[in-house]
Amino acid sequence: MSCGEPHETDCSEVLDHLYEFLDHEMPDSDCTKFETHFEECSPCLEKYGLEQAVKKLVKRCCGQDDVPVDLRAKVMGRIDLIRSGEAVPDHDVTVETVTAEGGATAAKAKGLHARAKEA
Repeated sequence: MSCGEPHETDCSEVLDHLYEFLDHEMPDSDCTKFETHFEECSPCLEKYGLEQAVKKLVKRCCGQDDVPVDLRAKVMGRIDLIRSGEAVPDHDVTVETVTAEGGATAAKAKGLHARAKEA
């Protein structure tokens, strides 16, 4: 997406790093560039506002769920491996869910490693 106008920071760069901006995971100098871009570019500002609203909604609706200790440990371990540059095994993660009727079903979360690298 691009508004078609020239900017110091290109729209594609802003949108590629939007979640880093939203999560305050970028240097202050980059944040300043993004804020300047949002002042100049209404399509990117609109996308930022939409993603910010979605993030707040998810936090409000899902932020109170307790994460199982073992799942948290596994995820944090994989993050540590990725950050250290070590090879990360590409295993599926099995998640157990409970259906409305009370029965349990298992779902495989494939591609966790790929999504973690993208994040």
